Amino acid sequence: MPLMENLTPAEIRDLLTKSWMTHDAMWFAQTLFSEGIDTANRLNQSAIKAMADIEVKRFLKILGKTPDEVKSFEGFRTFFCDIQELLIPEFMNVSIGFEAPDILSWKFNEKGCFAYNGVKRLNVAERYQCGVLYRIQCWLICLDIPFDMNPAPKTCLMNEQGHCQGQFICRFANL
Repeated sequence: MPLMENLTPAEIRDLLTKSWMTHDAMWFAQTLFSEGIDTANRLNQSAIKAMADIEVKRFLKILGKTPDEVKSFEGFRTFFCDIQELLIPEFMNVSIGFEAPDILSWKFNEKGCFAYNGVKRLNVAERYQCGVLYRIQCWLICLDIPFDMNPAPKTCLMNEQGHCQGQFICRFANL
């Protein structure tokens, strides 16, 4: 029997997401080893920024939505919840919530951020520039949704304060 028929949709999602995260981690580590942490951070964020525009367009297309349809709290909440189901499986250790009228909150559980745990093993946690939250920032920028972050990380919140939780405060009323 073909492999796809033996796996549940959740197992397929987890396998593909873990493979993608492994590729991302290996790319970051190889860049770190050959070019140093500053270059690894810069290239990681450049890649995330370039990818975000493509991702957002793909998500909108597959969901049959236009950018204008996600420029309200309810529209963005629906959009994000739909993509969250695909992109943020349980092994990432994060809870995401929405608080009306304009707040997207996040909190990594007691296991901590999967990316931080990886850079900690590489002994560069104190200089790692968060790519996880930066990706969400880039999605909001691509969708032209003004926002603030609380707290706004300088590097990595896990390293800065020992935990990672906060809010994206979107200003839908300004659209």
